[in-house]
Amino acid sequence: MGLFSNKISREDLKPGDHIYSWRCAYVYAHHGIYIGDNQVIHFIRGRDEEVAGDAMLNILLLSSGSSQNRNECQKCNYQQNNSGVISSCLDCFLAGGNLYRFEYGVQSALFVAKARGGTCTLAETDFTETVIHRAKYLLENGFGCYNIFKNNCEDFSIYCKTGLLVVNRSGVGPSGQAASVIGVFTAVFSSPLQFLIPSTAALSAIAGGFYCLSRYATDIGIRRDVTRVPVESLMVRVSLSDPQTIASIAAGPQTH
Repeated sequence: MGLFSNKISREDLKPGDHIYSWRCAYVYAHHGIYIGDNQVIHFIRGRDEEVAGDAMLNILLLSSGSSQNRNECQKCNYQQNNSGVISSCLDCFLAGGNLYRFEYGVQSALFVAKARGGTCTLAETDFTETVIHRAKYLLENGFGCYNIFKNNCEDFSIYCKTGLLVVNRSGVGPSGQAASVIGVFTAVFSSPLQFLIPSTAALSAIAGGFYCLSRYATDIGIRRDVTRVPVESLMVRVSLSDPQTIASIAAGPQTH
């Protein structure tokens, strides 16, 4: 892995790795936890679940390989869930795409240099056994309702690796992909200088700064609105959109 790509070979895979694969010509990535023996646990959106008010996102998400051709797979077609936390073979997870490994504990300079969100975080990962335990527990008990900006496959994988959840669920979750989308809109449409600077190059530089700042500020490794939640406290019936519920079951706020 390096500055421009986190691509790895299958031989480099280790149990407990947070992996991902790009979809729709690198528009977005699907994330999961590799648990060994060619198996991946990941969080998928049901085909009957729509992203409110955005037909294009619905079209893109329906193309996610997390559930494509799974009935034809002789390795994991016994997993018939069409939504929620599922287990599948690595081939079904990748859906023909390349394999990438999400990086943890990166330095601030490297984080900013990797301009594309959803590839790394400043947060440190927990031990492999803990990561796999969380993933398997959530496979049996669920991870709440899928939400593209607050509770998606990347959020699931980051939680498995760190045990951290965002308390303020009214905002964006820990997903770097979601933060990138919001960062783009913030940079393009919210810059107070966009009407004052005639130079396109200067405006682009300022917009890029706003984008990087937005991504950095929302990374779970430095956010203050996160808490460590034991996986046993996460139940299917608990709404992950309720910050009071999360706060009440949390072991205590984290201060990174």
